[in-house]
Amino acid sequence: MQIRIPGPFPDGLTVFETMRAEADGRIALWPLHLARLRRGCAALGFPLDEERAFALLAGLPRGQVLRARLAVDRAGALSLTHAALPPNPALWRVVIAEHRLDAGDPWLAIKSSHRPVYDAARAALPPGIDEAILLNRAGVPCEGTITSLFLDRGGVLLTPPLSVGLLPGVLRASLIAAGRAREAALTMDDLRGGGIIMGNALRGLIPARLETRP
Repeated sequence: MQIRIPGPFPDGLTVFETMRAEADGRIALWPLHLARLRRGCAALGFPLDEERAFALLAGLPRGQVLRARLAVDRAGALSLTHAALPPNPALWRVVIAEHRLDAGDPWLAIKSSHRPVYDAARAALPPGIDEAILLNRAGVPCEGTITSLFLDRGGVLLTPPLSVGLLPGVLRASLIAAGRAREAALTMDDLRGGGIIMGNALRGLIPARLETRP
């Protein structure tokens, strides 16, 4: 069922997708990005000009891998920004965020600029730490501030179900559809057991090590 989030909305609110544009101009996982963008715009009542979106993306420069961000505001105006995407590090150092997600928050279902918990947790990252894993109010692991959470268990990736409170990630959806990942309830003990992988559509999968906060 399509959610609908009632207003009033924060000033300057946008729905957006952050995507990986390959050197040949192809947008990795574009059908899933578009589907999530449609859902987000519908939830907020934002008009989406898909032809304009396609035209903007077609104009991206070629020759290098880019981080491309496509945003839609409440009037339906589209904007596209891009920058070169540096290579992934071999390992991310991650901590458990002190901030908590509300599993019943409808804003978690869409990708928008209204990200108070994510932004606060990211701003609180200690020096040398790459990402924070967010728990819900029951203490259940959910996701990272900019990534989906996975655990590698014998070649199968386990990822928390949407019901615990998290953004439906594009990479997450693609891995589940391909049979490479499946939903599973995860605990803190599972995280302490290792095999943590953080991932998103922009950077793919990055192995991670859980650190203790200083």
